[in-house]
Amino acid sequence: MTEPVLLVLDDDPLPRLDRLAGRARVEHADEKSLVEKLPTADVLLVWDFLSDAVRHAWPGSGRRPRWVHTPSAGVDRLLPELAASPETLVTNARGVFDQPIAEYVAGLVLAMAKDFRGSWELQRQRRWKHRETKRVGGSRAVVVGSGPIGRTIGRTLKGLGVSVDLVGRTERSEDPDFGRVHGNAALGELLGQADWVVCVAPLTEGTRGLFDANAFARMRPDAHFINVGRGQHVIEDDLVEALGSNRLAGAALDVFAEEPLPENSGLWEVPGLLISPHMSGDTIGWRDDLAEQFLDNFDRWEAGEPLLNVVDKSLGYVPST
Repeated sequence: MTEPVLLVLDDDPLPRLDRLAGRARVEHADEKSLVEKLPTADVLLVWDFLSDAVRHAWPGSGRRPRWVHTPSAGVDRLLPELAASPETLVTNARGVFDQPIAEYVAGLVLAMAKDFRGSWELQRQRRWKHRETKRVGGSRAVVVGSGPIGRTIGRTLKGLGVSVDLVGRTERSEDPDFGRVHGNAALGELLGQADWVVCVAPLTEGTRGLFDANAFARMRPDAHFINVGRGQHVIEDDLVEALGSNRLAGAALDVFAEEPLPENSGLWEVPGLLISPHMSGDTIGWRDDLAEQFLDNFDRWEAGEPLLNVVDKSLGYVPST
């Protein structure tokens, strides 16, 4: 029996695929060779999930892989081009990043509430300056994005005593964790009630530019904004204006419209803005976790069983069951 061809769009370090020895022929491609090698592949592993190469190479000519896997939560770098190929399944890394990102958001909430940045700066200056800080317990958060990551963020914040409103694409009642999930139509009203606004929504045409001047104007001046979704969710100039005019108390961005963030970007100097380099879900050993998840799904694919984490390409994410 001919071994299936697994094509890997490379990134460094390479995934550990030893379990596939004798089961698949592993080929490698970079952005330049991807177009030529795609017709040879049965399965495509987009290990370099920050690349746009797959979208640029698709559909092209000849056959295409029956299955494409991206080891990331978002699939926006594959769509809409792959949506035109109904015969190709797309899967993602749903489940791997939930708890790490939730811990990261909780850390940001605590750091901003307790002014850890101010304490570090005062320590650097050798200044003893007593301050009062914000209480986290009893505060209110709006988490935009009701998938597994958003739900885990919400549950983690609830563990700190935060009241959480979860916002999803459509309203759902009788939610076991949050009582209800609010629909997008309720977001405007909820923004004005929140101490913490957390964006972790999938990037779709409906969420692109969701946080603009109008959204920031609805938020309270003592509120904080956190984005761990996609950079394109935020109109960055509008956020800068809101922070500069004291219409927001602070913000934290882990994702940006342009990544890496250029050294000459004005965002580095914005008062009240905490910047991190797209690392909220990346804990020690995360690449091994991603490889194991793919290999487990490969076992299912080889056995003819349904794959896990199949993306609805018309929606841009894995629908909740």
